Amino acid sequence: MKISVYNQEGKSTTDLTLNSAVFQVEAKPALITQAIKTQKANMRQSIAHTKTRGEVSGGGRKPWKQKGTGNARAGSSRSPLWIGGGITFGPRNVRNFDLRMPQKMRSLALKALLSEKVANKKLIVLEDLKLKNISTKSLVQLLQKLPIEAGKILVILSKPEMNFELSAANLAYLKVIKAENLNALDILSFDYLITDTEAMKKIETIFGQGK
Repeated sequence: MKISVYNQEGKSTTDLTLNSAVFQVEAKPALITQAIKTQKANMRQSIAHTKTRGEVSGGGRKPWKQKGTGNARAGSSRSPLWIGGGITFGPRNVRNFDLRMPQKMRSLALKALLSEKVANKKLIVLEDLKLKNISTKSLVQLLQKLPIEAGKILVILSKPEMNFELSAANLAYLKVIKAENLNALDILSFDYLITDTEAMKKIETIFGQGK
């Protein structure tokens, strides 16, 4: 399979032969679903946290004597039964949401998503993604010249490009990542992928070795 390579004027200059082991992988919805679920779970942080009666400050003194007051027995004002007391069975920040998935399965899911982008002509390859200056306007003009319709865009770089990354910082519909950080959730979340020939070589090197 071949794909067109564009220059920054939006003109096709040559063709790039794709590695079939990376860009011609059969879609497996169940595997993709598992990869996305695993990635989201591993991103989840256990933030909600309540204090037990032993962690709430105060309550060291017995509120009243055991007998003779007519009140129910009470040993601490920080009992879960009291206002201001501890919480029974509340959420704790020690919960672990992590899931595990074999590397080969995660890689296969990612390659299936990349193959789908290629099949739908939503993978755009440029000769390079370098900008002479930091300019959001110039970047927008570049994007307008490419065969892209409305949608969110994921830009994949082979190495840090400061001018490009800073120019893209103000564009809410565009995200820039490095090729080694490519993941299934990002590919699925964005409508178009834009990269250059160097990043394509890196992607094929990382994911084309049966990993």
